[in-house]
Amino acid sequence: MSSLSGIGSELNDESGKPIWKNRVESWKEKKNEKKASAKKAAAKAQAPPVEEQIMDEKDLTDAYEPLSRIIPISKNKLTPYRAVIIMRLIVLGLFFHYRITNPVYSAFGLWMTSVICEIWFGFSWILDQFPKWCPINRETYVDRLIARYGDGDDSGLAPVDFFVSTVDPLKEPPLITANTVLSILAVDYPVEKISCYVSDDGSAMLTFESLAETAEFARKWVPFCKKYAIEPRTPEFYFSQKIDYLKDKIHPSFVKERRAMKRDYEEYKVRINALVAKAQKTPEEGWIMQDGTPWPGNNPRDHPGMIQVFLGETGARDFDGNELPRLVYVSREKRPGYQHHKKAGAMNALVRVSAVLTNAPYILNLDCDHYVNNSKAVREAMCFMMDPTVGRDVCYVQFPQRFDGIDRSDRYANRNVVFFDVNMKGLDGIQGPVYVGTGCCFFRQALYGYGPPSLPALPKSSICSWCCCCCPKKKVERSEREINRDSRREDLESAIFNLREIDNYDEYERSMLISQMSFEKTFGLSSVFIESTLMENGGVPESANPSTLIKEAIHVISCGYEEKTEWGKEIGWIYGSVTEDILTGFKMHCRGWRSIYCMPVRPAFKGSAPINLSDRLHQVLRWALGSVEIFLSRHCPLWYGYGGGRLKWLQRLSYINTIVYPFTSLPLIAYCCLPAICLLTGKFIIPTLSNAATIWFLGLFMSIILTSVLELRWSGIGIEDWWRNEQFWVIGGVSAHLFAVFQGILKMIAGLDTNFTVTAKATDDTEFGELYVFKWTTVLIPPTTILVLNLVGVVAGFSDALNSGYESWGPLFGKVFFAMWVIMHLYPFLKGLMGRQNRTPTIVVLWSVLLASVFSLLWVKIDPFVGGTEPVNGTNCNTVIC
Repeated sequence: MSSLSGIGSELNDESGKPIWKNRVESWKEKKNEKKASAKKAAAKAQAPPVEEQIMDEKDLTDAYEPLSRIIPISKNKLTPYRAVIIMRLIVLGLFFHYRITNPVYSAFGLWMTSVICEIWFGFSWILDQFPKWCPINRETYVDRLIARYGDGDDSGLAPVDFFVSTVDPLKEPPLITANTVLSILAVDYPVEKISCYVSDDGSAMLTFESLAETAEFARKWVPFCKKYAIEPRTPEFYFSQKIDYLKDKIHPSFVKERRAMKRDYEEYKVRINALVAKAQKTPEEGWIMQDGTPWPGNNPRDHPGMIQVFLGETGARDFDGNELPRLVYVSREKRPGYQHHKKAGAMNALVRVSAVLTNAPYILNLDCDHYVNNSKAVREAMCFMMDPTVGRDVCYVQFPQRFDGIDRSDRYANRNVVFFDVNMKGLDGIQGPVYVGTGCCFFRQALYGYGPPSLPALPKSSICSWCCCCCPKKKVERSEREINRDSRREDLESAIFNLREIDNYDEYERSMLISQMSFEKTFGLSSVFIESTLMENGGVPESANPSTLIKEAIHVISCGYEEKTEWGKEIGWIYGSVTEDILTGFKMHCRGWRSIYCMPVRPAFKGSAPINLSDRLHQVLRWALGSVEIFLSRHCPLWYGYGGGRLKWLQRLSYINTIVYPFTSLPLIAYCCLPAICLLTGKFIIPTLSNAATIWFLGLFMSIILTSVLELRWSGIGIEDWWRNEQFWVIGGVSAHLFAVFQGILKMIAGLDTNFTVTAKATDDTEFGELYVFKWTTVLIPPTTILVLNLVGVVAGFSDALNSGYESWGPLFGKVFFAMWVIMHLYPFLKGLMGRQNRTPTIVVLWSVLLASVFSLLWVKIDPFVGGTEPVNGTNCNTVIC
């Protein structure tokens, strides 16, 4: 394995300009001079045609144009939207004033509960609404990127390391992971600048063998994709799509080669399926490799670290004789007694391995079920990252998540259109979108805890708990204080100057200086890795011995490597929550970085999502539990990251909303039970409305409707997507979010940890077959109980009205409308309970009917929210004007 040469380290000269930039500029000047002289000699030999001269001028012009631009939302759409938000805020204040000053004494408990719930809903709306104040769109120019950096073997495009993570091959089928890897290897990007690292956190021999088969099939698939510009470049979805695959294809041999490739892929699938079938039953003696030695990962909780390079510079070439991107299998070491931090720990292991082997300046991570749908996705990201006017302070470029295999009506809002097409656009106009865990291109230096280069270092007075200790200057300050607290600033500057001259030292002096600066306390005991962290433009350190790189890579994924370091605390993926993505992005934004939201016309990546009710709720439960864990940790945005003022206040509001939304489940459940209670007790939460109160109510309803309509107008999403989002907000709120709150509190108080299992990917061969798969889970009981309660309440209300006469129908209307609001929001949940055969598990029905019956009888018997005080001023509490 050969090493890649680095360009320089992130060190500053006397003027504050990084030395590596001076070296790169001088190197570029010399290179340009050579190119210019070569071009002049060629021009003398043969003058190019006029058309080529025009094209050269055009390319030169494109090379100096911006690589992207911001497309602001039209003022005709945005101004009314903001005006309605302000109007709604004012009306909301007047509405709360009326509700608080007009209690319902005959049902004081019900009234008080409803007012508390409504105030919380108003607070939640503010947190969700105002981060959408400045939405923007962006556009990229890939042709200008090519004109500026080239597109051949000598291209100036930056290298990119892809990360793919998987755990259990029986729940995450190897064929899905293999298609993701194949789509990465075939991206439209220089092959020598692409490396794919696959993390097998389950140490499964099935994953290893399937990856070996994938590497062999890639030798055929990659050249086929690039020759015929195939989209998407994942064979499973390319061959299954129902489109005219001959469109725009003019090569006469395309049909013949496509048929041959499809046959090769089917044979490849059979081989993968055979491996999966063999892996269903583990031998008593454990798995044996082809050479007869036991598989090192037979015990997934106690095994050494494993690395295997399948493709790359020294690996197999494709069938056309061309080089293929590097493909690396990684399984980090695991031993009993060590905390491994699940996905976040696996990602940090990949960061270190890739830094030792390739050290690309950019990292793009994908889940194993998210494939590259747009072969130019990497170029789209580089339009931001490599643009000097934009990418200087960009820590990551986030792409929206798009999904295959979702039912046409999107019953459980799996597409998350409102979040990805509304909320994320709003954040892009502030400090950037949040990191959502996949489909994200990182600047490696930002993961190491460095701050953005355009911002000055924080003064000593403003250094707080969130400041990273891995900044070189801060490390020198701390080391000097430990050595001599009374040393002068000149001594500190002298130490920094020595650091700037690090390239002039020999290997021993360099290692001594790094040790002096306590880099080991931050990054761990690996000199090769530490040197790589100082190289902003990437590349393996020149001092690294190519023959020992694999040994060094094994060392950095050992189970004890992170002990007494800053991994997971200040650098890399941050530990402390099952949703490590939120924490990781939050820490970067606190340091002053910004992020970019990139939405190409053709979706960059696509993946799969759980479309059945039980798996979807467990997915939402995991996300909500992660938010609760952050809320109860030191990283809570309510009090974390105020030093230096680098996190914008609207961005902070967004992060606060991200971690408090699960607690909305408590008032939401109470509010959804109120209509049933009102119908069963004959009371209501609103007194007779005066003319002024009627105006406030109508104004609030109109402002809610107008806000939604104008939001749909500027975002371009459909009303059906918006309604599905509203429905699932209620469904998730009264089920998964409630369980997440209690589990999070129990984890903090009693230390009870929750082990989430990997969601099994779709295996039903029928179209949307997984939609009807029903799995029993206790999360289903609360929403089912609420449904039964409201249905019983509606029946009881109509029965009472029929017995009481005409006068009782007026008060009944408001209560029934309230109950129907709850039922309509829970309707997709009701359909999910029915399943394909409209049958519900008996246990769910029994528990829900039992709880609803007991609850109803208690209310009828004790009637706790009904007071003995008569309404004042002759108010009739059973009448409501809508």
